[in-house]
Amino acid sequence: MTPRTTLCLTLAASLLHSGAAAGTPALKIRDREIHHAVERLTFGAKPADLDHAAKIGLDRWIDEQLHPDRIPENPVLKYKIADLETLQLSATDLLRQYPSNASIALMATGALSLPKDPLLRRGVERAIERYRSKKDADDKSQAASDTPNENPKGEIVRILGAANARLLRNGTPEERNAMLDSLAPETLNQLLLALPPAALRGLAATGPAGIRRKAILVTAPQQVIAFDLNENRLQRAIYSTHQLEELLVDFWFNHFNVFLDKGADRHLVPSYERDAIRPYVLGKFRDMLRATAHHPAMLFYLDNWQSVAPREGMRMKRGLNENYARELMELHTLGVDGGYTQKDVTEVARCLTGWTIREPRRTAEFLYNDRVHDKGEKTVLGTKIPAGGGKEDGDRILDMLAAHPSTAKYISRKLAVRFVSDTPSEALVSQMAAVFQKSGGDLREVMRTMLRSKEFRSEAAFRAKVKTPFEMVASAARALDADVTSTAAMARELNQLGEPLYRKVEPTGYSWRNAEWINSSALLGRMNVALSMAQGKMPGVKPNLPADASREALEKLYIPAGLGESTKASISKALERKDGTPATIAGLLLGSPEFQRK
Repeated sequence: MTPRTTLCLTLAASLLHSGAAAGTPALKIRDREIHHAVERLTFGAKPADLDHAAKIGLDRWIDEQLHPDRIPENPVLKYKIADLETLQLSATDLLRQYPSNASIALMATGALSLPKDPLLRRGVERAIERYRSKKDADDKSQAASDTPNENPKGEIVRILGAANARLLRNGTPEERNAMLDSLAPETLNQLLLALPPAALRGLAATGPAGIRRKAILVTAPQQVIAFDLNENRLQRAIYSTHQLEELLVDFWFNHFNVFLDKGADRHLVPSYERDAIRPYVLGKFRDMLRATAHHPAMLFYLDNWQSVAPREGMRMKRGLNENYARELMELHTLGVDGGYTQKDVTEVARCLTGWTIREPRRTAEFLYNDRVHDKGEKTVLGTKIPAGGGKEDGDRILDMLAAHPSTAKYISRKLAVRFVSDTPSEALVSQMAAVFQKSGGDLREVMRTMLRSKEFRSEAAFRAKVKTPFEMVASAARALDADVTSTAAMARELNQLGEPLYRKVEPTGYSWRNAEWINSSALLGRMNVALSMAQGKMPGVKPNLPADASREALEKLYIPAGLGESTKASISKALERKDGTPATIAGLLLGSPEFQRK
């Protein structure tokens, strides 16, 4: 067993069996309250955040975070996400510019025109080659498409010159990447068009940050969408001054989860997060519920776009589909114990028939189709929906569910589990639910009630929650004051840690409860990530250790509430067998159980 494994098992045992008071009481009560709130309401408390909260007072700091429009956004963030163009496009434009497999098939026959952008056009041409190879089921043709003969080495020498061509072929990764970074944009584009697929795949994985996206564009255009989504979410978590808003985007996307890799959702998720989630996280719950219910991403993910009223005497492959109706009540509004029955599920599904998508693989817009709507009378939760209605049947159901007392309690409890503890008191949940109902589902006021509560600021809540992998990775980058030029490696680590962004298959979304994320193998993975980041071994992440990088200074910086005695002993033992460089010490601290808690 390696020293690192031994250390991780020791730390895992500490995390599994420690409670909120995992460290020493190193903070005074006022400082502890500030540290707790800033840590819980950000992706990791930076010293500047703590200083700002202490200067203006905790209540005012919380009020700032509840009104992100009043806080200027970090210009560094704006620069880092400026090139993620897919996030600004409509689903229709995404389907045209980053074509789906169905569109590739149409382009192969000439039914659709190719993109104009030369890099994107080359990526689509390669996709067409792969499509034709599979269609012909010809192994020789497939091999030819993987190694096209139109890119001779002489072309690369012509573009780069002999010296740079040798560097590209035989140089170290650092030398190669420095050379690529120095190329003029036009020269780089010429090179990317000339390189064979195998070389492009290598650049997409390990090339300079600004080149990876272009390399993906030339090899597999559809994958650029997922690249942009991950880059945007992680960069915002690390750099945004609107930290609470970003936490809430993560919370509500999970609450109204859709799965990126399900068919048309590959092109629908960017507009779903942008238009149906982000604008409403501090607004009215009813508005977000309606936005998600009308969005093609949700209709496609939970199959409601195929749900139609059965017609006597008609031959139809489709019929009534209850998937969305069930999750609408169980996961989105009332909760599993919210007082509905299977009969209610069926009746809600009937109300939502005809809520579909116009050409999901080409236009992908919401469409109400009255011809397939169930016109009969329905009864939901004891309320009659008169016969002869149309789209308004579904809208009425959404309003009914949004205003239901069970929804107020279910949403309040879920927020309290996320931000207070795994077992919030019934008194707190009831207080939040009362505000939810009185305010018409005003989520800002519900959050304010929770954050002003004694329970949120209690000693029992201090370090009572464990960071999810997403929170851990982002908070480690923030703690290291890292310059993150690419989050591709971080996104891959999240896959290994069990929380790939946008890729939770089940509609439940990721859990906020500690038990989901605490086990020995998970902590070993977190320790490896922490050491990799701190030691500068994670591509795209350059740590910035402080001038005073002694063990004592790093402990105070990264774990201001103090380390537990067992963690101190475990780290000391590990350092006896390892180098004691500041980077290693920083990595061990960021992998400690105290850092995993918030």
